[in-house]
Amino acid sequence: MGYWKGNRVRILLLNGANLNLLGLREPEVYGGTTLAELEEALRAAAQAEGVDLDCFQSNVEGKLVDALQRAAGVKPPEPDLPPGGECAACIFNPGGYTHTSVVLRDAIGGLKLPVYEVHISNVLAREDFRHRSMIGPVAAGSFIGLGMYGYLSALRAAIDRDVRGTGFPPGADR
Repeated sequence: MGYWKGNRVRILLLNGANLNLLGLREPEVYGGTTLAELEEALRAAAQAEGVDLDCFQSNVEGKLVDALQRAAGVKPPEPDLPPGGECAACIFNPGGYTHTSVVLRDAIGGLKLPVYEVHISNVLAREDFRHRSMIGPVAAGSFIGLGMYGYLSALRAAIDRDVRGTGFPPGADR
């Protein structure tokens, strides 16, 4: 299994366009937590579960596709570029690409990598163009409108389902 790093498994936290501006851009919608603070908190939560969290953000659609392919193990790791190898799952907030990117949809749909879609705001309560997700139909699950807690919920789901292979309640089949 390529996603094992020593005796630890890895998960990719992937953030798309404009999420580098968390804490600065529209704090009334996205809150005051920065991307660095989010990554630090999620890394700590993952570490407590014996999981390594690789983090990557890009405003460039093709770089997001490359990261997904590296996480799925179909593209080799690149030095100094996360993820550092195959991952058990991916937690992904595509940002605005959610509503427009057939490229990201096709990448996710064509990989054997569970991808959990996350949105900080409730996109279904916002502008009409945000109501359609290109990613949701090919995602392992979606976490929408839970603020930063959505990322933690997605991490918990990825660890339980894709690392431990347990359902809910624990021990139940998926």
